[in-house]
Amino acid sequence: MNPTQTDAYLQRLGAEHRPSPTTEALRDLHLRHLQSVPFENLSIHLGEPVVLKEEALLDKVVGARRGGFCYELNGAFGLLLASLGYEVQLLAGRVHGDEGRLGIPYDHLALRVRTVDGDDLIADVGFGAHSHGPLGFGERGDQMDPGGTFRVVEVGEDFDVLRDGKPQYRLEQRPRTLPDFRAGAWWHSTSPESHFTRSLVCSRITADGGRITLSGRTLTTTDAEGRKEVRELGADEEALAVYRDGFGIGLSAVPTVRNPSRSGQFG
Repeated sequence: MNPTQTDAYLQRLGAEHRPSPTTEALRDLHLRHLQSVPFENLSIHLGEPVVLKEEALLDKVVGARRGGFCYELNGAFGLLLASLGYEVQLLAGRVHGDEGRLGIPYDHLALRVRTVDGDDLIADVGFGAHSHGPLGFGERGDQMDPGGTFRVVEVGEDFDVLRDGKPQYRLEQRPRTLPDFRAGAWWHSTSPESHFTRSLVCSRITADGGRITLSGRTLTTTDAEGRKEVRELGADEEALAVYRDGFGIGLSAVPTVRNPSRSGQFG
């Protein structure tokens, strides 16, 4: 990233100045990202390619002011952090599914970040409802966060990230590169077995610590105390207004779940 791109990314997050690569600044940027850049899979259903290249990620997240899913969000955030002077590694993960089954290889992308304060942290702005702040990589006790109680548990040479006692995903410690995740992104963008091809989602943390989520035409708002309000949207104009006003995404038509038997695009 060049300085102009870094400044534009920070502006996207509402950060007023370029911070030093400290732990405190990382926590601030992490939360700002979750509040400003939605977790969404709209590209899959709009027929847009998911391109895991640096310029494409920045064009989407910063230029088009869109969101994405883990490969895009953590991929872009990693570029920003590296440009600010953080030491960043991309880690491959497999998501825990039903009955303890693990997902495909390169199922998830998370970040290992070292700060100038000497802290070693897991940053993840691409897992939907998850921790609001980075987690201690070497911490093995409970880590309290507005998103829940988290714990990092060693599993052989890998480690599991748990939320409220439930395993979320298993991360490898070997650093990866962005192209390593292309097969995983292709599978999630095209396979009838991927939950991303079978459903629509757009979600972000709100300024008060709650969450707003649009799944198809179901709008769910949750406050900081966990109280939920769910309602079904009617006319297209109502759904488009939520995308625009709730997520900053301007669309000309309401996305619909595409036929999962059709192959999608990937670049």
